[in-house]
Amino acid sequence: MPVILAEKPSQAKAYAEAFSKVKREDGYFYIPACSTFPMGAHLTWGIGHLVELKNPNEYKVEWKRWSLSKLPIIPETFEFKPSAKTRKQFNIVKRLLKETDEIIVATDCDREGENIARSIIRLSGASRKPTKRLWINSLEVNEVRKGFQNLKDGTHYLPLYQEAQARQVSDWLVGINTSRLYTLLLQKKGIQDVFSVGRVQTPTLKLIYDREKEIEDFKPEPFFEIEGHFHTEKGSYKGKVKKRYKTKEEVDKILQEHHISSEVKGVIEEVKKEMKRQKPPKLHSLSSLQSLLNKKYKYSPSKVLKTVQSLYDQPLKLVSYPRTDTQHITENEFNYLKSNLSAYQNIAGTSFAPSSTKPNKRYVDGSKVQEHYAIIPTKKLPDQKTLASLNRDQRNVYFEILNSMLAMFHHDYVYEETTIITDVKSLEFFSKGKVEKDQGWKALFQKSSADQKKDKEPLLPPVAKGMAARAEIATKEGATKPLKPYTEGQLINMMKTCGQAIEDDEEAKSTLKDVEGLGTEATRSSIIETLIKQEYIYVKKNVVTVSEKGKLLCQAVDGTLLSKPTMTAKWEMYLKKIGEGKAQSKAFIDNTIAFTHKIVQEAGGSVEKINVSTTVTERNKSNQIALCPACKTGFIADRKTFYGCSEYRKGCKQTFSKKILGKALTKSQIKQLCEKGKTNKIKGFKGKKTFDAALALKEGKVHFLFNQVKN
Repeated sequence: MPVILAEKPSQAKAYAEAFSKVKREDGYFYIPACSTFPMGAHLTWGIGHLVELKNPNEYKVEWKRWSLSKLPIIPETFEFKPSAKTRKQFNIVKRLLKETDEIIVATDCDREGENIARSIIRLSGASRKPTKRLWINSLEVNEVRKGFQNLKDGTHYLPLYQEAQARQVSDWLVGINTSRLYTLLLQKKGIQDVFSVGRVQTPTLKLIYDREKEIEDFKPEPFFEIEGHFHTEKGSYKGKVKKRYKTKEEVDKILQEHHISSEVKGVIEEVKKEMKRQKPPKLHSLSSLQSLLNKKYKYSPSKVLKTVQSLYDQPLKLVSYPRTDTQHITENEFNYLKSNLSAYQNIAGTSFAPSSTKPNKRYVDGSKVQEHYAIIPTKKLPDQKTLASLNRDQRNVYFEILNSMLAMFHHDYVYEETTIITDVKSLEFFSKGKVEKDQGWKALFQKSSADQKKDKEPLLPPVAKGMAARAEIATKEGATKPLKPYTEGQLINMMKTCGQAIEDDEEAKSTLKDVEGLGTEATRSSIIETLIKQEYIYVKKNVVTVSEKGKLLCQAVDGTLLSKPTMTAKWEMYLKKIGEGKAQSKAFIDNTIAFTHKIVQEAGGSVEKINVSTTVTERNKSNQIALCPACKTGFIADRKTFYGCSEYRKGCKQTFSKKILGKALTKSQIKQLCEKGKTNKIKGFKGKKTFDAALALKEGKVHFLFNQVKN
């Protein structure tokens, strides 16, 4: 009886729905004998990664303590272990895999899905068993059945596993070593903090930092324009001379040369009217969806991914696979969209005759679809009850996906652009206006305030060539403006297109374009979340700002490969070759080991040059909660997941949990424990029953105190 290994419970549940009389057991489904599985099948799942790389101290005890003399940490062989949080499920999967004669890998169709499955299989001792591969892009019942009836040879996808393993091991090497390295080097400069460093997150942070520096260093330059306000028998309008001038003296000189005073006569030299068409936008990849919804609703990229994932997963299954980097579909998807077009229009509350029902290469191109196609609605048509069950975020995301698909069938947006050239004593003034003729696909979308403002170009009067115009001429002063800080949604596009900014390395620029920048569709939002959790950046009113801690790390890694997108670009190019079976994972890991040695040797010199600012010193002081009650030397500080002593590197073990029996402890309560040995009464601890108590500190341990506490 074969074992089907899905990536997560919701995916397994979707597979189970494709078969009859399926029984739910502890940690798996039993599929009875059927035409697809004559002997029946067991369907089990991971919970993402059930298997992870071992921690340094699990190789050698001396690697537990952070020490510059112990770097770099390079295990002789890299070993994996079951994740502690999901050990129960791992044991269930392991038992099923050991008992079966055939394994069907049914995780997500990408390198990480292959890695999840193969890592579990390998640690279960089942790597020698024959495997087949389910390779589908939809969780619809018909597609699932078709996929199981057309399984691929599992060995064909092993290079993807080797690619993902090489990436995972190399990221571990760089992350473990450089995080310890820069934390310890900066600690020598008096910075009591932990610095997480990574191949993708650190260059992403540096790009945000570089934009901020550019804004800070920007010096506005004044400019002057010549503006005219024109009055004709058909109405009034404004116009400008095309050129900008650096000084008012230049403007005065031009006006004098043309003998132009503040009020003068002009003539309409030319009126050009041009009909313009704007094609419907492309279908959505995850990046384009994240960028647009951040702009429209201020949704964070991680929120968009979470929401579209919920629409893809059980029980909804309303949209196709979300972690896609393509904006194209194949003719198979186009055909089902076309056949259900009127039904989709009904759901969207719209009605239009399609401009064409033939596939257009702008949207339908199988050669541009690799593992996954664009995010589109599935064949499953939601009824009113299903739509009513969606929360606001799900509705916004679903209708954005639905309308982008409908736009593919809609007419172009058509507008008339009018340009008036007004001659004032041989000086030409230009005026532009826009008149909407056919909303076309734009009728499907609610316009943002920015779009509404953009579309409201001035209506020009119906003037004609040769018509006289009374002109009021004025000088308008302005100044150049710096770039704006990134919004959270713009970070996604910045990561994807960061190669465009490289000027001095054409190979690196080309490489970044080929691999689509930093990270992948699946990881970019989590990288941004990591930067926020590590307190390197913060987001306020959708604007991203680098923290003092983030600035310090950027200064520390400045000039190294860790700060440059080119490093990850070259990684991804080599990794892709491994996935294609054209390169070896061992060579890649060996190169990473060599790089790790190099960065450990060279980092000290660059960090030594950093001047620690008073703001960073103040930050350290502000993070100090109280003098440590154990060593009386260090300070108890917020360590993100717990409260701990700043002297922990020197052996002080004093720590405090951030949460006890469901109750989060505040900094003031920790201060009371350290300075007074006990807290005031705290309400709402959750044991068998909810109870109130004070906390007391005895010999470094926290105990409940039920008597003599303040109310």
